[in-house]
Amino acid sequence: MSPERSKRVPPGIIVHGGAGRKLDMRAHRRGVRRAALAGHRILLEGGSALDAVVAAVVDMEDDATFNCGTGSALTLDGTVEMDAAVMTDDLRCGAVGALDRVKNPILVARKVMEMTDHVFLVGPGARRFARRMGFRSYDPIVPRRRKQYREMIGRLAQGRNPPYLPRLTSTAGEMGLGTVGAVARDAEGRLAAATSTGAMMLHLPGRVGDTPIIGAGTYADACGAVSATGHGEEIIRLVWAARAAQLMRRMTAPRAVRLAVELATESGCRGGLIAIDRHGRVGYGFNTRSMSWAHAGRTGLRVF
Repeated sequence: MSPERSKRVPPGIIVHGGAGRKLDMRAHRRGVRRAALAGHRILLEGGSALDAVVAAVVDMEDDATFNCGTGSALTLDGTVEMDAAVMTDDLRCGAVGALDRVKNPILVARKVMEMTDHVFLVGPGARRFARRMGFRSYDPIVPRRRKQYREMIGRLAQGRNPPYLPRLTSTAGEMGLGTVGAVARDAEGRLAAATSTGAMMLHLPGRVGDTPIIGAGTYADACGAVSATGHGEEIIRLVWAARAAQLMRRMTAPRAVRLAVELATESGCRGGLIAIDRHGRVGYGFNTRSMSWAHAGRTGLRVF
């Protein structure tokens, strides 16, 4: 397909609400549906892929259903440290890690990309940057997370280990694999990816997962855009998002995601991916119990 013809492909967006065991899939489906429509509305109005994916992720960060922004998981110390990243097909990118006391980490990540000479800010430095950019102090902890934290600390005292933190005594199953993300292609053929997470429950303070690491949890280039969710440490080792994007140099997004998930399964990595290629084809796949996702594009709206 020529670049001119490619631009005439209707814009589209696909979002995910995280991989793992979901206690309320109905709420997740409602949330990803709303986020996909928010991003798609921007695309239909002629907005950029970057604007669309950021809007979709902000929508999910503001929904306590998801493990990002408001509703983020708590660290072992009972605090919240959030990660987020954005990237566009011209390789511009911005990320924040272990960021606290802000409402929308994805907006701070975009500011890192657009207002600094850097790619990645973390911890107190990222928080100070957010304040300089006008982001007010905000407590993202909700009662549900406080209750979950108290229950898990109680189990910790009983010496019960979760599969995702075998060296830490606690229990949670796959509840720690929550992340949200969006990838989009706009009417001009531009691609973008955005991912945000509240990280895994009871992780050590200072831990940064795959989400803000360019190429691991988030990636975009001229061939495709990818957002990952799942076990962060294993996703980092696989450089999973970049691998999926590389596959889109020679195959469609659906096939690239299928092969990337097969690779993850063989490597013992649990998670899921969404992707969109330069022709607007979307792919999604996961090897966990579930992954909520929604796609809005030329075929209408699909929600899983």
